[in-house]
Amino acid sequence: MNAPSVGKPLRSICVAVTAILALALVSRAQLNQSAGPNLGTAANEGQQRMELSNMDALGDKEEVAAFQAFSKEQQPARKIQLGNKFLQKYPKSPLAERIDVGMMNVYDAQQDWKDTYLFADNALALKPDDVDVLTTVAWTIPHVYTPRDPDGDGELNKAELYAKHALEVLANIPKPTNMNDAQFTASKSKRYVQAHSALGLVYFRRGDYDNSEKELEQSTKDNPTPDPTDLYVLGADLQNLNRYGEAADAFRGCGQIAGALQDQCKQYADAAKRQADLMKPK
Repeated sequence: MNAPSVGKPLRSICVAVTAILALALVSRAQLNQSAGPNLGTAANEGQQRMELSNMDALGDKEEVAAFQAFSKEQQPARKIQLGNKFLQKYPKSPLAERIDVGMMNVYDAQQDWKDTYLFADNALALKPDDVDVLTTVAWTIPHVYTPRDPDGDGELNKAELYAKHALEVLANIPKPTNMNDAQFTASKSKRYVQAHSALGLVYFRRGDYDNSEKELEQSTKDNPTPDPTDLYVLGADLQNLNRYGEAADAFRGCGQIAGALQDQCKQYADAAKRQADLMKPK
């Protein structure tokens, strides 16, 4: 991609955004890996231990064993097979939501978006406040969305709905008993970032640069490890809002992070600075 020409908004980013945002799937994987314990999982662990204990007392050891086999399985095809078998045999199990979440994660890793969304919706039908599922789907949709999608507008609406609900849940979620204060704060912070990032990218997809900028400011400001894609799109938002000096700062921040966007961000930072200089009163 060529650097934007001085004197015109950086709308070329909008054309190439699908390829750029797809690169951020790697960033999302890194974010999830560094986020600490899953809040949804941690919040449910005490209840699940009780459920497992109750099932043991009732003698339903096969159900417990099936759940544990699914949880331990690492091979994707085998894990999918075990998950489907569990859900068919125990559709009303109190552990079904965790199986749905596990299936969502397997399909997400394989970039099978249709089944990712299917099992996410199944999980949320059982536990609507699972913040990990909400943020995963909200973040993924605007990254993989294309205008050719049959229900593209509906997908973006779902991402917006899930991200906003995740923020509502995070504002009130209690600290799980198996997490200390530092872990809880770090996990909440990571998911706040992911939810605001999702909203910023949804609004950018719609051409709503003002609201996109506001959300991406929240996902990048005071963030010691900002997602370079968020900074890249934030720069595009600011450029399209004719706030060239701020756009240069956002692109410069992106250009300081090693990765696929680094060189482009450096070019865009220089172009935005030139534009800002031209706009200064003589």
